[in-house]
Amino acid sequence: MNLLKLIDSPADLRRLPRTQLAQLADELRAFLLDSVSKTGGHLSSNLGTVELTIALHYVFNTPEDRIVWDVGHQTYPHKILTGRRDQMHTLRQLNGISGFPRRDESDYDTFGTAHSSTSISAALGMALAAKTKHENRHAIAVIGDGAMTAGMAFEALNNAGVYDDINLLVILNDNDMSISPPVGALNRYLARLMSGQFYATAKNVGKSVLPAPMLELAKRLEEHAKGMVVPATMFEEFGFNYIGPIDGHDLESLIPTLQNLKHLKGPQFLHVVTKKGQGYKLAEADPVLYHGPGKFNPAEGIKPAATSKLTYTQVFGDWLCDMAAHDKRLIGITPAMREGSGMVQFEQRFPDRYYDVGIAEQHAVTFAAGLACEGLKPVVAIYSTFLQRAYDQLIHDVALQNLDVTFALDRSGLVGADGATHAGNYDIAFLRCIPNMVLMAASDESECRKMLSTAFQHNGPAAVRYPRGSGVGAVVGKDLDTLPLGKGEIRREGKRIAILAFGTMVAPSLAAADELNATVANMRFIKPLDTDLVAQLAQSHDALVTVEEGAVMGGAGSAVAEALAAAGIVKPILHLGLPDKFIDHGDAGQLLAQCGLDGAGIAAAIKKRFDKGEPRLVVNN
Repeated sequence: MNLLKLIDSPADLRRLPRTQLAQLADELRAFLLDSVSKTGGHLSSNLGTVELTIALHYVFNTPEDRIVWDVGHQTYPHKILTGRRDQMHTLRQLNGISGFPRRDESDYDTFGTAHSSTSISAALGMALAAKTKHENRHAIAVIGDGAMTAGMAFEALNNAGVYDDINLLVILNDNDMSISPPVGALNRYLARLMSGQFYATAKNVGKSVLPAPMLELAKRLEEHAKGMVVPATMFEEFGFNYIGPIDGHDLESLIPTLQNLKHLKGPQFLHVVTKKGQGYKLAEADPVLYHGPGKFNPAEGIKPAATSKLTYTQVFGDWLCDMAAHDKRLIGITPAMREGSGMVQFEQRFPDRYYDVGIAEQHAVTFAAGLACEGLKPVVAIYSTFLQRAYDQLIHDVALQNLDVTFALDRSGLVGADGATHAGNYDIAFLRCIPNMVLMAASDESECRKMLSTAFQHNGPAAVRYPRGSGVGAVVGKDLDTLPLGKGEIRREGKRIAILAFGTMVAPSLAAADELNATVANMRFIKPLDTDLVAQLAQSHDALVTVEEGAVMGGAGSAVAEALAAAGIVKPILHLGLPDKFIDHGDAGQLLAQCGLDGAGIAAAIKKRFDKGEPRLVVNN
């Protein structure tokens, strides 16, 4: 690491002669592989952006020139070169650096990203701000070919193309690989035209068969032919000057090209072709497996994890296949998260009923609504945090028309190392207020399967929320049984205090109840809430406690309080859940404990509130 150890900022990088940059790239890639293997994190995408990152910081005057990284999971080389090399051992850990760009972490992180397809919009805003403030600086958006499937990216291109006096550069990092394999007509267009294979073949054949007098004419036709084969037309119709495609791992191509583009006015579009996992053969061969690995030995590669517990994602994937075999009306939909949502087996077994719509959550929901209008039963597998991007479609296109769409909400609650951007903290609050919506929270793996069947058989929109990772280890059957709609259950009989637990909070609530001799109800349904059970517990106990792995404000606890008020029941109530703040990355168990949502924390909060005299009418958020 002779060169890398000298780089504490891009200014140090820019002092290196260009002849040393290839060596720096090798050192950076080796450091990156060693670092991520010890902490876990995103690997394939970062190995693929080493040279591009070096070239950008070498040519542009960062942070004065702004770089916006789309999604941001490919910014580890950027972090290493911008003063955070010695902090990489804390990556994605409690109180450590984030796995994504964060404005409060570094001046070089000009825009916080973790969701896809926002970079062009943000960079355009920065470019126009520079114009408004009469500042001579550049704004660069680095976006992947997977992210280009989202409508927001094209909305931004459409807007940007009308300004011919701004310093905006869009770099399409085409690695033919998002988290799941890229899909759709745009991907086919890029794969067929941007590769240049057809053009290169045609040119070589022409040289070999044409007589000498015809070569000059062929040369004149070459640029016209290239225009028909390379997709410059599409982006130039948006008002961009299109350059490429060029090799994104060739610094001798990247740097001169970026230097030339730096001196051009107006919207510029550079297409670079890179390879995910570049330089590490195992990641090159299987970029999906190495997309976001845990700790591993780079010499041996990733080994299968030894665990007897099913993850909730696996429970969903198994249920989806079983229900699809039972009901031919089932259609599975994912917005570019086939692996993450557990749909690989479903695609293999039911390819005619599997749809990956790309990174297009809004389209996914309305597409499902259209299928439901024709009597089919779509199941949308989507992370809780990504459903936020389709909220209008959920209300206007599904719920308002009371259409039969099932939503499988993976990653609900805290997600650990991915942090606030990926945490599903808000789905309870934003779903329970929607008319016609049914919302359930699974307390274990077996109940999750039953809830999915319940949602599917319900004639209307319904959602099941479940967390990342494994549950308590409950045995999961192969049946397709349902649960009584809107009915909870008593899990433990106690005295004085009744804990109304939702989803993942049932297990820690039972642990707290053992210490306090409290009653515990597994509420199961957030909407429709089991108001009879709420009233029964209020009448037979001195106080109620609601516990949820979701935002307290507007959450399941609020639903209980509303039910009590509607029934005219006055009872002391304590709401426990996630506080009104964004919760950083770290181990999920640690984060829950910090929020007081483990067994000890729940017991402590209850004792603090109710152990001195009569229950007090004070809500502790």
